[in-house]
Amino acid sequence: MLMNLFKFKGGVKPPTNKTQSVTLPIAQAPLPSRLVVPLHQSIGGMPQPTVQAGDKVLKGQLIGEADGWISAAVHAPTSGTVLEVAMHVQPHPSGLDALCVVIEPDGKDEWIAHAPLDYAAMPPEAVREHLQQSGVVGLGGAVFPTHGKLTASKTVPMEELVINGAECEPFITCDDLLMRERAEEVVRGIGVFRDLLQPKKVLIGIEDNKPEAAAAMRLAVQTLGETFEVVQVPTLYPAGGAKQLIRVLTGKEVPASKRSTDLGVQCFNVATAYTAWRAIAHGEPVVSRLVTLSGNVHAPRNYEVLIGTPMGELLKLAQPHPDTDGIIMGGPMMGFLVPDANVPVVKATNCLIAHSERLFPPKAPEMPCIRCGSCAQACPHELQPFEMYWFSRAKNFGKTQEYNIFDCIECGCCSFVCPSRIPLVQYFRFAKSEIWAREREKNASDQAKARFEFKQLREEREKADKAEKLAKAAAAQAAKKAAEAAAAAAATTETNGLSADAPPAASEPAPASTVDAAKAAKMATIEAAMARAKAQREAVQPKNTENLTPEQQKAAADIEARRIAAHLTEPEPVAPASEKPE
Repeated sequence: MLMNLFKFKGGVKPPTNKTQSVTLPIAQAPLPSRLVVPLHQSIGGMPQPTVQAGDKVLKGQLIGEADGWISAAVHAPTSGTVLEVAMHVQPHPSGLDALCVVIEPDGKDEWIAHAPLDYAAMPPEAVREHLQQSGVVGLGGAVFPTHGKLTASKTVPMEELVINGAECEPFITCDDLLMRERAEEVVRGIGVFRDLLQPKKVLIGIEDNKPEAAAAMRLAVQTLGETFEVVQVPTLYPAGGAKQLIRVLTGKEVPASKRSTDLGVQCFNVATAYTAWRAIAHGEPVVSRLVTLSGNVHAPRNYEVLIGTPMGELLKLAQPHPDTDGIIMGGPMMGFLVPDANVPVVKATNCLIAHSERLFPPKAPEMPCIRCGSCAQACPHELQPFEMYWFSRAKNFGKTQEYNIFDCIECGCCSFVCPSRIPLVQYFRFAKSEIWAREREKNASDQAKARFEFKQLREEREKADKAEKLAKAAAAQAAKKAAEAAAAAAATTETNGLSADAPPAASEPAPASTVDAAKAAKMATIEAAMARAKAQREAVQPKNTENLTPEQQKAAADIEARRIAAHLTEPEPVAPASEKPE
């Protein structure tokens, strides 16, 4: 039954250059001299290393533990020894470093114990967790953790499950060969996704320039008794984009502000379905992937490559020409020149193209924009690239956001058709990076401001607490003094023969009585203190007047006599003669 297909706006038809690498079957790449496995190979949190230098590891052993739900585990691609856990250059245009586990293979390629999983008897959540622990991510290039996309919306029923076999970028043929040679395992993986998402329909989209792959997938679907529909879509770049393929197959336009699940559609790459099936049916985590070697080489071909293999070492298998001067990771439309030939193959590496000026001549000098509008006609997202270009060039990043620059998928269609040879995508990448940098700075500034305000609030609260404590202590001291004064006044009254409970004389005015009482209390307090001091002096017994010699006793008596003569002390009372001891 013929299926009604839809068109997406824009698109271009660059030379495909795919026939060179599909003449030979998939080959197994040999073990490299060493493997540099980046820990951060997917969108989301960075996995934490679980090994250290000197550890012996087996193939498939966990070396990076997933950090959070949107993250995926990383495993040792082969058995060997961990040389180091250190920073190494990544396959990224920036050339920045990232934490990697470097493994020296022992040549045995010995697996850890692994077994198939009866996923039909497991709850869906356990299956998703198993896929996360197996490191299954989107192998179409986005590397989004697959388990995160296998939860259907609670409010929108899942209508269509779209499987992406379009592979629209020139030169790349790894998905084509995968569907030709391993179609049955791909279809079984699609069946796992179907069981988890429960869509009403499963559509497998394949560009019509891959008839062998489409035939193999139809045969596999028929053999396994599935009801999936294999649909050949027109060859038009970028039909392999998820939103474009969803538009072609379902007619649904996914807005930039929404996810496809909001419209009841989910999309996966065919290679993702294959690795998911290997993880479930064989218990094998993702330690390798198919990579197309093409471009300026003698023997273009597809290889199954261990993750972490140095790209320069891998490209030698395709026998690059002597004038090769770089390596492009990905296709010529969306790919980029890697900063170093020793950067490793990662889960997002689907193609390596040997670069040379003969194959990719230097672009002519950039010329002024003539506002012809060709870029707008080619844009598959219905953007206005020439407007975004002007504002990016003027560093008016706010206006670029008004023109929805973040809806740009950097497919390169605008640059491909530009008659002025303006590298439009490069301008858009510059604007995006500047906006992200400013956003990070703003967030950092906001956080610093919040910390400062909290510090001020805390200091003010501490000051207020301290002042409250001092006020309470002062009040308690005042109350204590008042109580002591009242007690002293009462004692003075009793000493004068008056009852403390006697009412004050009616003839005396109240204010004068209060003042007298206060003075009397004060005097009583002074006298009491003097009495206590005198008692203390009298209680003190000199310790150095014992055992005095007669001369010392006479000197002391003389001193005491002079003190009495000077009226500095009272003379000792002389006991009556009758009371003197015998």
